[in-house]
Amino acid sequence: MPISWSLRRNGRRVWDGNCHHVCDDVNCDYYLEYQPFLEYVSFILVIASLVQLVEMFLKKYVPELYQTLGIYLPLITTNCAVLGLALFMVLRDYNFVQSAIFGFGAGVGFTLALVIMAGIRGELEEEAIPKPFRGTGITLLTAGLLALAFMGFSGLVPV
Repeated sequence: MPISWSLRRNGRRVWDGNCHHVCDDVNCDYYLEYQPFLEYVSFILVIASLVQLVEMFLKKYVPELYQTLGIYLPLITTNCAVLGLALFMVLRDYNFVQSAIFGFGAGVGFTLALVIMAGIRGELEEEAIPKPFRGTGITLLTAGLLALAFMGFSGLVPV
Protein backbone atom coordinates (compact mmCIF):
# COMPACT_ATOMS: atom_id res chain seq x y z
CA MET A 1 0.00 0.00 0.00
CA PRO A 2 1.51 3.38 -0.90
CA ILE A 3 2.22 5.89 1.81
CA SER A 4 -0.79 8.14 2.05
CA TRP A 5 -2.50 10.47 4.50
CA SER A 6 -5.86 10.13 2.79
CA LEU A 7 -6.81 6.78 4.34
CA ARG A 8 -9.41 7.05 7.09
CA ARG A 9 -10.31 4.48 9.73
CA ASN A 10 -13.04 5.11 12.28
CA GLY A 11 -12.92 8.83 11.58
CA ARG A 12 -9.17 9.00 12.19
CA ARG A 13 -6.61 10.06 9.66
CA VAL A 14 -4.06 7.25 9.48
CA TRP A 15 -0.72 7.06 7.69
CA ASP A 16 -0.08 3.54 6.37
CA GLY A 17 3.38 2.77 5.15
CA ASN A 18 6.08 0.30 6.06
CA CYS A 19 4.58 -0.83 9.40
CA HIS A 20 4.15 2.82 10.49
CA HIS A 21 0.77 3.97 11.70
CA VAL A 22 0.28 7.48 13.01
CA CYS A 23 -3.08 8.55 14.39
CA ASP A 24 -4.47 12.01 15.01
CA ASP A 25 -6.08 11.43 18.40
CA VAL A 26 -4.32 10.49 21.64
CA ASN A 27 -6.03 7.15 22.28
CA CYS A 28 -4.65 5.20 19.31
CA ASP A 29 -3.28 1.75 20.16
CA TYR A 30 -3.59 0.56 16.55
CA TYR A 31 0.19 0.41 16.17
CA LEU A 32 0.82 -1.60 19.36
CA GLU A 33 -2.00 -3.98 18.47
CA TYR A 34 -0.04 -5.17 15.46
CA GLN A 35 3.43 -4.70 16.99
CA PRO A 36 3.26 -6.30 20.47
CA PHE A 37 7.03 -6.69 20.70
CA LEU A 38 7.21 -2.92 21.24
CA GLU A 39 5.59 -3.40 24.64
CA TYR A 40 8.43 -5.73 25.64
CA VAL A 41 11.06 -3.39 24.27
CA SER A 42 9.57 -0.53 26.28
CA PHE A 43 9.50 -2.66 29.48
CA ILE A 44 13.16 -3.54 29.05
CA LEU A 45 14.17 0.05 28.27
CA VAL A 46 12.35 1.34 31.35
CA ILE A 47 13.99 -1.26 33.62
CA ALA A 48 17.46 -0.67 32.18
CA SER A 49 17.08 3.11 32.39
CA LEU A 50 15.92 3.01 36.02
CA VAL A 51 18.81 0.73 36.99
CA GLN A 52 21.28 3.11 35.34
CA LEU A 53 19.75 6.09 37.16
CA VAL A 54 19.94 4.26 40.49
CA GLU A 55 23.55 3.32 39.77
CA MET A 56 24.51 6.94 38.99
CA PHE A 57 22.67 8.17 42.12
CA LEU A 58 24.42 5.63 44.34
CA LYS A 59 27.82 6.37 42.82
CA LYS A 60 27.45 10.08 43.55
CA TYR A 61 25.57 10.20 46.87
CA VAL A 62 26.17 6.80 48.56
CA PRO A 63 29.60 5.59 47.37
CA GLU A 64 29.89 3.00 50.16
CA LEU A 65 26.73 1.23 49.01
CA TYR A 66 27.84 1.57 45.39
CA GLN A 67 31.14 -0.16 46.23
CA THR A 68 29.33 -2.85 48.22
CA LEU A 69 26.93 -3.70 45.38
CA GLY A 70 29.82 -3.73 42.90
CA ILE A 71 29.07 -5.70 39.76
CA TYR A 72 25.50 -6.58 40.73
CA LEU A 73 23.94 -3.31 39.55
CA PRO A 74 25.10 -3.69 35.91
CA LEU A 75 24.03 -7.34 36.04
CA ILE A 76 20.44 -6.21 36.61
CA THR A 77 20.62 -4.42 33.27
CA THR A 78 22.01 -7.58 31.66
CA ASN A 79 19.07 -9.50 33.07
CA CYS A 80 16.84 -7.29 30.92
CA ALA A 81 18.26 -9.08 27.89
CA VAL A 82 17.33 -12.43 29.44
CA LEU A 83 13.83 -11.13 30.19
CA GLY A 84 13.55 -9.94 26.60
CA LEU A 85 14.44 -13.40 25.28
CA ALA A 86 11.90 -15.07 27.55
CA LEU A 87 9.15 -12.65 26.49
CA PHE A 88 10.13 -13.06 22.85
CA MET A 89 9.66 -16.83 23.12
CA VAL A 90 6.21 -16.34 24.63
CA LEU A 91 5.32 -13.86 21.89
CA ARG A 92 6.36 -16.31 19.18
CA ASP A 93 4.43 -19.12 20.92
CA TYR A 94 7.40 -21.52 21.03
CA ASN A 95 7.00 -24.96 22.58
CA PHE A 96 9.50 -26.35 25.09
CA VAL A 97 11.95 -27.79 22.54
CA GLN A 98 11.91 -24.65 20.39
CA SER A 99 12.40 -22.50 23.51
CA ALA A 100 15.35 -24.61 24.65
CA ILE A 101 17.01 -24.42 21.23
CA PHE A 102 16.34 -20.69 20.96
CA GLY A 103 17.69 -20.05 24.47
CA PHE A 104 20.81 -22.13 23.82
CA GLY A 105 21.43 -20.40 20.49
CA ALA A 106 20.94 -16.96 22.01
CA GLY A 107 23.35 -17.80 24.83
CA VAL A 108 25.99 -19.08 22.41
CA GLY A 109 25.52 -16.04 20.18
CA PHE A 110 25.78 -13.62 23.10
CA THR A 111 28.92 -15.38 24.36
CA LEU A 112 30.44 -15.29 20.89
CA ALA A 113 29.70 -11.57 20.55
CA LEU A 114 31.25 -10.82 23.96
CA VAL A 115 34.38 -12.85 23.23
CA ILE A 116 34.85 -11.22 19.82
CA MET A 117 34.28 -7.74 21.28
CA ALA A 118 36.72 -8.37 24.14
CA GLY A 119 39.33 -9.65 21.70
CA ILE A 120 38.98 -6.66 19.40
CA ARG A 121 39.12 -4.21 22.31
CA GLY A 122 42.26 -5.93 23.59
CA GLU A 123 43.91 -5.50 20.20
CA LEU A 124 42.76 -1.89 19.91
CA GLU A 125 44.41 -0.95 23.22
CA GLU A 126 47.80 -1.53 21.61
CA GLU A 127 47.04 0.47 18.45
CA ALA A 128 47.59 4.17 17.77
CA ILE A 129 43.98 5.40 17.63
CA PRO A 130 43.27 9.10 16.93
CA LYS A 131 42.32 10.99 20.09
CA PRO A 132 38.64 11.68 19.17
CA PHE A 133 38.00 7.95 18.64
CA ARG A 134 39.58 6.63 21.85
CA GLY A 135 37.40 4.99 24.48
CA THR A 136 33.66 5.04 23.80
CA GLY A 137 33.99 6.21 20.20
CA ILE A 138 36.03 3.25 18.98
CA THR A 139 33.92 0.86 21.07
CA LEU A 140 30.70 2.06 19.42
CA LEU A 141 32.32 1.91 15.99
CA THR A 142 33.47 -1.65 16.67
CA ALA A 143 30.02 -2.65 17.94
CA GLY A 144 28.42 -1.21 14.80
CA LEU A 145 30.77 -3.12 12.53
CA LEU A 146 30.15 -6.32 14.48
CA ALA A 147 26.39 -5.77 14.18
CA LEU A 148 26.75 -5.41 10.42
CA ALA A 149 28.84 -8.57 10.29
CA PHE A 150 26.26 -10.56 12.30
CA MET A 151 23.43 -9.23 10.11
CA GLY A 152 24.97 -11.28 7.32
CA PHE A 153 23.81 -14.42 9.15
CA SER A 154 20.17 -13.32 9.20
CA GLY A 155 19.31 -14.69 5.76
CA LEU A 156 21.03 -18.08 6.06
CA VAL A 157 18.12 -19.99 7.63
CA PRO A 158 14.56 -19.29 6.45
CA VAL A 159 12.10 -18.75 9.30
